[in-house]
Amino acid sequence: MIARADVTAFFHEPTFSLAYLVVDPATRRGALIDPVLDYDEKAGRVSTEFADGLIAAARERAVAIDWILDTHPHADHFSAAAYLQERLGAPMAIGAEVVAVQRLWKGIYNLPDFPADGSQWDRLFADGDTFTIGSLPVRVMHSPGHTLASVTYVVGDAAFVHDTLFQPDWGTARCDFPGGSAAALYDSIMAILALPDDTRLFTGHDYLPNGRAPQWESTVAEQKRSNVHLKDKPSREAFVRMREARDKTLPMPKLILSALQVNMRGGRLPECEANGRSYLKIPLGAL
Repeated sequence: MIARADVTAFFHEPTFSLAYLVVDPATRRGALIDPVLDYDEKAGRVSTEFADGLIAAARERAVAIDWILDTHPHADHFSAAAYLQERLGAPMAIGAEVVAVQRLWKGIYNLPDFPADGSQWDRLFADGDTFTIGSLPVRVMHSPGHTLASVTYVVGDAAFVHDTLFQPDWGTARCDFPGGSAAALYDSIMAILALPDDTRLFTGHDYLPNGRAPQWESTVAEQKRSNVHLKDKPSREAFVRMREARDKTLPMPKLILSALQVNMRGGRLPECEANGRSYLKIPLGAL
């Protein structure tokens, strides 16, 4: 029998993002997945209200945190991984291909001395790697397409699929960021849909189509049956045509040029300058 994870979702309304507290009921050990650091771009102000709520939720449930996990370097919010590590002492981890994202973006930001080696994290997971959350088995799937470094965490009967599949009424993730690929996303989605039909799938975002309340959970069977981009079983070529045409109509996320220089550092702000203040660098014309 496949172990069942206890999953609590936290919706970050300003960025339509989902963070998760994943708990092994047998040991009360847990992980935090895709935590968000609040950022007010108009004021240039970073705050920790949402991340502090994750800490409070773990403490209220008497859960000890074993891991702080990101599924990929996010383009629409700042990761709170480094802040949570300071507070909780748990190791930070991400997919091993983050080094390719770091190499790409250090060029975009013109940061020749930036260490693009993944050393900002405690563990880099390759495809097929395994670990545990308490006694829950976890398997890592490399799931590129949205980014070069995206991974899916399969935790017992649950899979955290980040920006690959969204809820069935919204479809699939965009692939037009630097390093993205609609063809790679199709292959990643097919690998996820090869999981058992009753596998619970948890998404990285929900954009509230038609004004409905936030949703974040589906199953493999539901995605196969109802996903608006997949229910007609498109070929790889047809999916790529659809995805690339749709992506051309989408504006860039408003925080992408701010977020990537934080998230390529594991959620850390750039080092303070001589006046004690940290600055974000915006590469004009880069996108």
